[in-house]
Parts: sequence; C-alpha cells; structure tokens
Amino acid sequence: MKSVEPDHRGAARRRRRLDREVRASLRDVSVQLSLLNHQVRGHLELKGTDLECLDLISREGPLSPSELARRAGLHPATITGILDRLERGGWIGRERDPADRRAVRIRAQRTRGAEVLRLYSGMNSAMDEIIGDYDEAQLDLLAGFLRRTAEAGRAAAQHLADG
Repeated sequence: MKSVEPDHRGAARRRRRLDREVRASLRDVSVQLSLLNHQVRGHLELKGTDLECLDLISREGPLSPSELARRAGLHPATITGILDRLERGGWIGRERDPADRRAVRIRAQRTRGAEVLRLYSGMNSAMDEIIGDYDEAQLDLLAGFLRRTAEAGRAAAQHLADG
C-alpha cells in the first residue's frame, strides 16, 4: 500500500520548483524589457526614466506634474527636469488645467508616438504570436496574474519611496 506522505512531499517539491521558475522568469522578463527599453531610449535620444514617464503620460494622461511624480515614484524636482527634456524634444505639451487656470496638465504629443511604436514593433509582433497560443480563459488568468504582479511592484516601490 502506497503512503500518502511521499505524494504530499512530491507535490510540495513541484510547487516550490514552479514557484522558483515563475520568479526566475519574472526576473528574466524584467531584465529583457529593461534592456529593450534602454535600446529604445537610445534610438529616441531619451535619458534615464524619460521613456517610462512618457509612457505614464501617454497611458494615463493628461497628468499634473505632481501626479506624474507620485505615479513614477520620483521627486518633483526630478520630474521637472524630465518634463523639460520631453517638452524640448516635442514629446509632450504643457497646458493649463481648465478646472484651475493656475495648474498645468501634461499631455503626450501624438505626432511622436509612431516613432515609439516602430521601435517596439518587433516585440509587439512577438507578443501577438505568443498571445495567439492561449485561449480566453488562459489569457484571463495571465492578465490577472500580471495585474496583481504589477500592483505588488507599485506597492513595493511606494514602500521604498516612503522610506
């Protein structure tokens, strides 16, 4: 008669192995996307976190400079320098907030967006192919996992920023 104990230990070992694989794969994704973003920044002649801030503005904007600083986890003075560079490069525009004429809102300039899309076209094509291999239920599971992972990353970054 087979003991239940060894099967339980085997399941626990498999679970630990899969846990390590998922974490290692997330680190690999992080590194590869960081390297891709570095290449894109170089082609666009952007510095440091300029590309990430531009992405936040494009996806979530228009934003006030303080909202951008909070979402990016950067000091407001750092954001000012980034916004100045992005504006000089024609990536963003600053406009008065209609609700408060003293406030400024930052909006991405759509005219430059095609450049960014072109540089990410190889990755986007690869993602289309990869996503095509999954059914709707699997994609729903993956989307949930990635949302929760992104939120955990935001919370961890905020915790570090808060000191």
